[in-house]
Amino acid sequence: MTEMTDSPRRWMARALQLARRGEGRTAPNPPVGALLVRDGQLIGEGFHPRAGEPHAEIFALRQAGELARGADLYVTLEPCSHQGRTGPCCAAIIAAGVRRVFVGCADPNPQVNGRGLAWLRQAGLQVQCGILEAQARRLIAAFAKHQRSGRPLVILKTAATLDGRTATASGASQWITNAACREQVHRLRDRVDAILVGVGTVLRDDPRLTCRAPAGRDPLRLVLDSRLRIPDSAALLSLDSPAPTLIATTALACPARRAALAGRSGVELLELPADASGGVSLPALLDELGRRGLLSLLVEGGARVNQAFLQQRLIDRLMLYLGAKLLGGGDGKGLFDGPGPLDLADALPVRDIRLRRFGDDLLLEGELACSPD
Repeated sequence: MTEMTDSPRRWMARALQLARRGEGRTAPNPPVGALLVRDGQLIGEGFHPRAGEPHAEIFALRQAGELARGADLYVTLEPCSHQGRTGPCCAAIIAAGVRRVFVGCADPNPQVNGRGLAWLRQAGLQVQCGILEAQARRLIAAFAKHQRSGRPLVILKTAATLDGRTATASGASQWITNAACREQVHRLRDRVDAILVGVGTVLRDDPRLTCRAPAGRDPLRLVLDSRLRIPDSAALLSLDSPAPTLIATTALACPARRAALAGRSGVELLELPADASGGVSLPALLDELGRRGLLSLLVEGGARVNQAFLQQRLIDRLMLYLGAKLLGGGDGKGLFDGPGPLDLADALPVRDIRLRRFGDDLLLEGELACSPD
């Protein structure tokens, strides 16, 4: 048994750490962590590893065994009250004799949303919801977005110098940020369901879009390519990876290129409507990704792709890596490429700002309340 100060916030922080072990692996379910405490001692813990496997509460109850009777349960998300691919956790919690339940946040799933809390209270358990609620809600933001709109959470990730340049005038961008930032990006790729670039990035940088974090997994790779300009030699078309490469295109694509790419192993063509500019319709793309059960999309495109997502108000979260450098001049590349608002009143606010340091470099992270759904 592990001893820890008997503070609900401290125990919930531990449960949140557990939950993060499942990030990027639980779709279409949310990541959840749980632990059981008795007399100030940790007696059981667990997290939800993937859809179809037991929920976090069940792992914690199994580990605690008979010690669960009279113990306190800390769980990052409201326990489920319905029969899905697994049984309702509320029934197992009550049967185990748990005395009190501390919850991070309510479940946005309409099948649960408050019903789990009510069931536990009706059974005589003491229930407190809202422990480290902001962190718990941030953890399940992708799941909540999918429940609300049927679309994945869109995370725009980019890097810039302190004066806002993503590249020099010649296009050189390696490396704006330090090695620690780049390592963190690979850990981020490990936690998302899909990663997106435009074909311009493929033509310029020939990226692999794989995850090189220890024990990491590759997300689905997605290329916006309305006319199928991706070359046969592109690294994305011949990767040794369990994750596929999805090329989103339109009816404007050359039939010969379509036929050539359709036969590539590990590559899928997805035809979607074109927007007014001839590009792939981003709302149609997000709808399709949502139908496939993807909860999170990491956008790593260039300035034009960034602008398209911003202009259509499709960004939910910003992750801006700031390299401790100044390029100066007025001819470097910026974060966005395209016309913006003429009035500051139309600027999109970024809320819930978080800052992390990686040596002298910074990660600025925040939420954009601009999604139309």
